[in-house]
Amino acid sequence: MTETRVERKERTRRAILDAALQLCDGSSLVALSLRQVAREVGIVPTAFYRHFDSIEALGLELVDESFASLRSMLRDVRSGSQPSFSEVVDRSVGTLVEHVERRGRHFAFIVRERAAGPPAVRAAIRHQIELAQHELATDLARLPGTEAWSPEDLRVLSALIVGAMVGTAEQIVQADGRPDAVQQVAETARTQLRMVLIGALQWRSTPPA
Repeated sequence: MTETRVERKERTRRAILDAALQLCDGSSLVALSLRQVAREVGIVPTAFYRHFDSIEALGLELVDESFASLRSMLRDVRSGSQPSFSEVVDRSVGTLVEHVERRGRHFAFIVRERAAGPPAVRAAIRHQIELAQHELATDLARLPGTEAWSPEDLRVLSALIVGAMVGTAEQIVQADGRPDAVQQVAETARTQLRMVLIGALQWRSTPPA
């Protein structure tokens, strides 16, 4: 079957993204040059601009790829018939482990760029984490036991949970695919989140003055 122009363009775009992930292994986007990526893909440097305005723009696309499907999967975990807090914890950690392992290079990229990437990429990662916190706070408000909580307290709890999940993702990346290490990270994450939620369920928001 003959490849269409649109299919060919999408294949090249995908190759550019994959090449950038590979070239960033052990390094950072700030050290990556457009020429390096073009050479890896087998295109002339000017052809790069048909797909991305800059290396930074490429990095923003990788950030979106890394988080978009994970946020969608975690939303699915929290949807449907009202799950208990423990069920949400177990399913969320399992989903996180599965996703990070499947997109190992993407999340290794996130771990590096969160601290050392270009300013716009670091800002995009913070934005994605804030979106996850906002979505979780909205979903927590639907769970039994949080009816009387203030919006601010829901945001505080969601920030604690998402922060723990981000730390867990980093540890999964650092485990480098070793099943025993990944399992230990997951078990620790489940315990940590359960402890947070046990404390949270005893919390009562202070009425506004």
